[in-house]
Amino acid sequence: MKLGCRTIGEGPDLVLLHGWGMNAAVWSPWLPKLARHYRVTAIDLPGHGASGYGSFPGAADDWVAACLETAPGEAEWIGWSLGGQLALAAALREPARVRRLVLIAGSPRFVQADDWPHAVAAEVLRQFAGALKRDHGQTLARFLALQVRGDDEGRRALRLLRQEITQRPQPRPDALERGLELLLTLDLRARVMELQMPSLWLLGERDTLAPPALAADLRALAIPQATVRVLKGCAHAPFISHPEESLQALYGFLGVTDGD
Repeated sequence: MKLGCRTIGEGPDLVLLHGWGMNAAVWSPWLPKLARHYRVTAIDLPGHGASGYGSFPGAADDWVAACLETAPGEAEWIGWSLGGQLALAAALREPARVRRLVLIAGSPRFVQADDWPHAVAAEVLRQFAGALKRDHGQTLARFLALQVRGDDEGRRALRLLRQEITQRPQPRPDALERGLELLLTLDLRARVMELQMPSLWLLGERDTLAPPALAADLRALAIPQATVRVLKGCAHAPFISHPEESLQALYGFLGVTDGD
């Protein structure tokens, strides 16, 4: 299944995957600068933005396969939140196609477990799932607010998030429900040591969904060639709330030297 996407710029290929309930327009603050150095492909996840859903099977492997089918043959991959999990799964599935991997507010497992405390309580996501069935628009609005909670640029970031996601069609309710189920069930911890490419894990100091204490857990997994950074003052969407700081962290990892 080919997904909706936007391609801009020239140079080496770079893929962007957005988070749950969003669409590729959330990358707008970064796109003009990234396009000076890369041919950027910003993909809409299944049932989000310009991507259809229809009779799409909906398993995690299906979402990953659709992203790989839409992406260029070989590229740098950047994923935010759920998009980070899918980018991680793509890198494990077809490592030759992912030169370097960046996860923004990403985690190999988003929900808490006895041996994984620095994550979201499963009950929180289940509450969102229940609320979706009643009013998916209101539930999305609540989730937007949760992503910027505690951010020292939270009000501005929330305003920008609202502006950007309304540029494209609203996500389908069935895709939203399936996306939440992926966040609840996907667990790639046992496989992250198989990564064959350098990876950057960018966390926000004030993130309540992928909290900064996750940094120690990621380091304990001994992921090969991994760099973990915590960005000060940021919550779950640092590329929106602190675009310059997060972009400089990205450039340092990717080896972009002019900082434009």
